[in-house]
Amino acid sequence: MNIIPAIDIIDGKCVRLSKGNYKKKKIYSINPLDMALRFEENGINRLHLVDLDGARKGKIIHWKILENIANYTSLIIDFGGGIKSKKDIDILFESGAHIITIGSIAIIYPKIFQEWIDFYGKKKIILSVDVKNNKLVTNAWLKYSKISLEKFLKKNINFGIKKIICTDISKDGMLSGPGINLYKKIFKKFPKINIIASGGIRNLSDLKKLKKIGCKSAIIGKALYEGNLSLKDLKKINKKKC
Repeated sequence: MNIIPAIDIIDGKCVRLSKGNYKKKKIYSINPLDMALRFEENGINRLHLVDLDGARKGKIIHWKILENIANYTSLIIDFGGGIKSKKDIDILFESGAHIITIGSIAIIYPKIFQEWIDFYGKKKIILSVDVKNNKLVTNAWLKYSKISLEKFLKKNINFGIKKIICTDISKDGMLSGPGINLYKKIFKKFPKINIIASGGIRNLSDLKKLKKIGCKSAIIGKALYEGNLSLKDLKKINKKKC
């Protein structure tokens, strides 16, 4: 299993939210680069970097932080939050992102998302599927989409999407366990999809459960920052492949 630590940014600091609620944030570090360097020193090779300010304001804010991390580490960085145009994507790639994470645009403007996939390629853009109460959400997790989760996934899989980041927002930042039932539901309908699990992961046991149901990768945030999982744990997991 590939373990991907997350750095979520508000006001230039590393934070975690609870259930996507911006009013319930906790600051863990004032320096995202220091955190990224610690990850790399402990055998991590990939980073999930999220511009929460950008997601809320509808424009990328923290591309300079991305640039700084890219300049001083060799981490493979996927970046999401506030991306609204091809120009945004170009700025992010120029700033050092390896992969762009797209969520709201894919739901609200699917034709634009398809154009980006055609232009940049499926290896450069990953679809982020955010789910709350079994419904898709957009705009920094503040709005529900009218399209159903199943219909949305079917449409994108038919288009050629094979890998998604799927966040169960009801679990995110709660340390209550990952959305096993949600992922099982998706695998039942779309058995060949590659899910990067996100939200609620507490410990090694949760990672083993995710691997057992078919998840090949997982994004870890609060469990790492709160010490439920240590960087040494992640190093061992990566070596053992869970």
